[in-house]
Amino acid sequence: MLKKISMLVLAAMLPMAANAADGHDLKLDIRRIGLDLSKTTVRNADKYQNSPVQALKADDQEFVKGVWDTVLEYKYDDLKWDNSLFMEYGKTTLEKYTGEKVTNENADKFLLTSDLAWAHWHFGDLKFGPMVRAAYETEFEASGDAPRQNVIRVNAGLALFDHPIIKSLYVTGLYEYDFTYADNKINKGAVEAGWRLEYQIRDGVKLSTNGYYREYLTYSAYEDTDLKRDFSATARMDTNLWNNFTMGPYVQYRIAKSRDTDVYGSNFMIGLSFNYIAKYDLLNYGTDAE
Repeated sequence: MLKKISMLVLAAMLPMAANAADGHDLKLDIRRIGLDLSKTTVRNADKYQNSPVQALKADDQEFVKGVWDTVLEYKYDDLKWDNSLFMEYGKTTLEKYTGEKVTNENADKFLLTSDLAWAHWHFGDLKFGPMVRAAYETEFEASGDAPRQNVIRVNAGLALFDHPIIKSLYVTGLYEYDFTYADNKINKGAVEAGWRLEYQIRDGVKLSTNGYYREYLTYSAYEDTDLKRDFSATARMDTNLWNNFTMGPYVQYRIAKSRDTDVYGSNFMIGLSFNYIAKYDLLNYGTDAE
């Protein structure tokens, strides 16, 4: 499945390269590639041990996770097409005095997303218009008794974007096809709001935040681990160390509620992030775009 989706995205990029000479804009935005030194605090994990969402059933501990967040940006007139790949993974193995090894995954996510937005209205530096999104989310490996998460999502709605601070702010309807459980594939309907903001505090210091909120409204079948609502937010401060390498603190918070329990599961993460961040103009021999 991952290979097929990757090939489709690469095929979709070919027309962009062919139109490069016509003045189309194509950039590679490396939002960050790095390592996070993290400490996580999980609440009500005992209620979510069967959940396919790794963040809700992890253990309280300190760990290191790797993060890859890149976007291929294509613009032509008032159209913007972003194809992004986000990956994170963190696993800790502890050996008890008895020799028994206990392994716990604290972070495990693979997210491939394609966004198309049309700037139908302009308000100074702010663009506003309809947007559609297709996304595929999974994990690198299953953990515990839950299978590996497999979800396809399609969004449609309105968005503000391409402002110096408001990179994206949207409200959409959401269709979700969840085939995590092979014997119980579920179609879901929801509403989703999300954001990505960046603020340059001073030269070499930038504050950024992104996240989403989903409220699920309809389900085609019952699965007790399905979420009713889901909120995730991340905030990070990046300070330049040398060239495109940065360091800074970050916080990450996720809280959600499943259909089979009255309590919310949450994961609060705080730590120090070391990253490589850059943007390259692919139509001008890979030179820095900013």
